Formats: sequence, structure tokens, C-alpha cells
Amino acid sequence: MLALLGLGTVVVLLAVILTRRMSPLVALIVVPLGAALLGGFGREAGKFVATGLESMAPLVAMFVFAILFFGVVTDAGLFDPVVGRILRSVGTRPSWIVPGTALLAALVHLDGSGAVTFLVVVPALLPLYEALGMDRRLLACAAAMGAGVMVVPWGGPALRAAAALKVPVTAIVKPMMPALAVGLLYVFGAAYALGRREEGRLGRGEHRLGIAGPTPELTEEQRALRRPGNLWMNAVLVLVVIGVMVSNLVPPALAFMAGAALALLVNYPDPAQQRQRVDAHAKAALMIASILLAAGVFTGILQGSGMLAAMARAAVDHVPAGLARHVPVALGLVAMPLSLVFDPDSFYLGFLPVVAEVSGLLGVRPVHVAQGALLGQMTTGFPVSPLTPATFLLVGLTGVDLADHQKFSIPFLWGASVVMTIACVALGVLPL
Repeated sequence: MLALLGLGTVVVLLAVILTRRMSPLVALIVVPLGAALLGGFGREAGKFVATGLESMAPLVAMFVFAILFFGVVTDAGLFDPVVGRILRSVGTRPSWIVPGTALLAALVHLDGSGAVTFLVVVPALLPLYEALGMDRRLLACAAAMGAGVMVVPWGGPALRAAAALKVPVTAIVKPMMPALAVGLLYVFGAAYALGRREEGRLGRGEHRLGIAGPTPELTEEQRALRRPGNLWMNAVLVLVVIGVMVSNLVPPALAFMAGAALALLVNYPDPAQQRQRVDAHAKAALMIASILLAAGVFTGILQGSGMLAAMARAAVDHVPAGLARHVPVALGLVAMPLSLVFDPDSFYLGFLPVVAEVSGLLGVRPVHVAQGALLGQMTTGFPVSPLTPATFLLVGLTGVDLADHQKFSIPFLWGASVVMTIACVALGVLPL
């Protein structure tokens, strides 16, 4: 009976989110509370929720201060020289422009936001693509590939996976870094091949090589926020914060809290300016923070009531033990196309915990399940998913039809996911 109640809870949660009957925030709170009442756990529900919220607190703190930290150093102009250098270096040869687009997207996506990445990359490079008569699908595809393989511990998918499976986010992402580097190499190779193909289409030597590269234009407000004199200080601060976080010297939340405080003091010493910068990034921070806290309600109730364990025990009877160890690899191979049917909240917070619980009873570690999911689900998959606003932003900025973008880009993005999965197996990150 408990297993059926748990299954019904997960199905209802997925249904109301995917059909847009409720927002993820509302569904993650209302659906499990309703299930707790139906199951007779009304009195214990508060304790379950408190436990779930307590487990989420470090992740929420990490995300909020990561958004603030990267937002402040970006406002101060940390990435401006990088953007300018790449734009000057790619020249007017498509075989350099397309890989340069991917590189720029990968670097800007260090802040973990797909929307910000596309807002920086596309307006900067679109004039060059148009001046040379290049296919704008190449711009959309290269930006999508560069952003898609940059799985960072403070990004939404990694945080959701860590929250849902109660695994430290660095324990998930850190072992994957060599495989992610292989994914980047694949991206640059694919982008170079696409650029060479575009040169053939345009006619070698016939495209207009004398055109000057575009120069990024800043608004008056952006210029007022720039602190070019603090460039190297900000760069060192970013390297130190990321190094401390990855090395586990201090909790990730503390690393970003200290980093955000120092970034504000260094770049905007006036308290009024500090408040303005916090206000400027509060909306982005609150959006995911509220989702993570709501996920604490869902996971707290499902775990505390025993529904998740009951579902897993029931499912184990129908899963051959010999196949269980292949779940992370199989998940890595199909994770990217799953982005087309699951939004990140329903997948990581509703579907993945059940998969991990079933696999765990058969000897598979939750961290491996999380890693398999992160190899494609809303990482390489988010720039083509119709369930993410960033996809529509990308196609809107490039002027490419969504169907054309998906048809052109999905094979390359899925290829990146498969290459990284194979690399994880070869490097011993995932068991086969």
C-alpha cells in the first residue's frame, strides 16, 4: 500500500508539472503534503519536512552565494577581456569562428546560467555570422555545445541531483572533470569540422576576409559597473574560490559566501552599491533556491514516510540484479534525449530518486546514478529542450526556427553526451 501511495505521488507530481497544471514550486509542496495526509502521516509530516529542509540548507546557501559571486565579478567586467580576445582571435574564417563560439560559450557558462551565456555570446557574434553569410544554425549549435558540456557544481542540474539523492555536489562533479574535458575536446573538434564544412559551402577564399570582427558594446549602466582596475584581483579570487571548493578545504557554501563578500568589498565598497548588486541578482538566486527548498518538502516526506523505500523494494523484485550495475551507463546514454520530455525539476526531483533507490538496493551507488544523469539531462540537453526558457532565448536571438535548431543540433549534443559517457567508463568514473 505504501509503495502504491509513493508511486501515485511521483506520477501525480510529474503529471502536474509536465502538463503545466502547477508550477514546480507549488507541486513540490502541495503533492507530497497531500500524499502524507492520505497516508495518515499528518502529525509526522512537519518532522519529515524539517529533516528535508535541513538537508537542503547547504545547497541553497551554496547556490545563492554562487549566483551573487559570479554576478558581481561579471558586473565588474571579469569576462570582458576574454570575450574581446576571442572575438579578435577568430578572425573571419568559419573554421575558427565556430570553435571560438563554442569556447566563448563554455567560458561564459562558468556562471551556470544558460540564459546569461546566450545573452553574451549571440549578440557578440551574430553580426560576424551575418556579415560573412554564415548559417546561423552554426551559431546556435556551437553556443549550445559549449554551454552544454560545462557541468559545474553550482549549476542547476548538479544541485538538483545532489539535493534529490543526498550526495555532496562535489562528490558528483569532481570525478567527472576529466570526462568533461574529453567532452570539450569533442565540442571543439565538431565545431572545427562544422566550420570547415561552412567554408566549403561559402567557397574557400571567397568569403569576405577583410571584414573586421565585432566589438562588444556596453550599455551606460554596464560601463558604470565595470572595474577594469580590479581585473586581476577578480580573476585570482575566482580561481581561489573554485580551487577551495573543489579541493573540499571548506564547505562549498562557505567558499562562495566568503567569495561573494570579498567580491563586493573589492569592487563596490560603498554599502549602497553593495545592496544594489545584491538586489540585481536576487531574482535569479531566489528562483532556484525556492525550488530546492520545495524539493526538501518532497524528498523529506517521501523518505521520512518510507514511501521511497517501499517503492524501491517493490521494484527490486522485477529488476534482474545483473542489469542493475548498468543503470548509470544506460542513463548516461539516454539522458540527453530525456531532456526533451522531462524538465529538470520533474526529472531530478521526481524521477531520479526512485531510480537511485531501486539501483541502491541492488548495489549501485547513488553518486553513479547522479553522474549518469548529469551526462546529458538538462546539461547537453537543455539548449534544445522545449521545456527550458533558455532554448527559446537562443533561437530567438539567432533567428533560427526551433525545429531547425533541434534537427541540426541534437545529433551533435547527443554525440557529446555519448562521448562523455564512454569517457566516464574508460576512466573508471562509472562502472560498466
